[in-house]
Amino acid sequence: MSTAKPKKTSFIQGPISSDFIGNSIAKHQSKTTIGAHNIFLGQVRADVIDGKTVVAIEYSAYEEMAEQTFHEIREAAFAKYELSCLHIYHSLGTVKTGEICLFVFVSAPRRKVVYEALEFLVEEIKEKTAVFGKEIMEDETYTWKKNT
Repeated sequence: MSTAKPKKTSFIQGPISSDFIGNSIAKHQSKTTIGAHNIFLGQVRADVIDGKTVVAIEYSAYEEMAEQTFHEIREAAFAKYELSCLHIYHSLGTVKTGEICLFVFVSAPRRKVVYEALEFLVEEIKEKTAVFGKEIMEDETYTWKKNT
């Protein structure tokens, strides 16, 4: 059973910056039992849907429900894999094509586990989390994104 910590949010307003990602990695350099890190960065694509190009995705979420799901996914990953650290960050609001909307970061004593854990985490997040993406087209029309 994990001890209760102050509630940290997994959500970031707007795109996730390279500074935020770099600083997250740098904070782990003092943890000398870690031998491997792996990161997944989800980036907004300029998909063409019905002849129109996506220019941004506007993310919304049932935040309380999504945070609970992130917590459950984290707990499942810690139970299944020998991890030292695990962080999940997802954008809310508008993220333009080419910008980062999902940042998943795992650390462990050994390298093999970080590959397996990261794939597990990203698939679970995509499948189970109440985060919704409204794909905004160049002509300002939109469609709701389907997670694939």
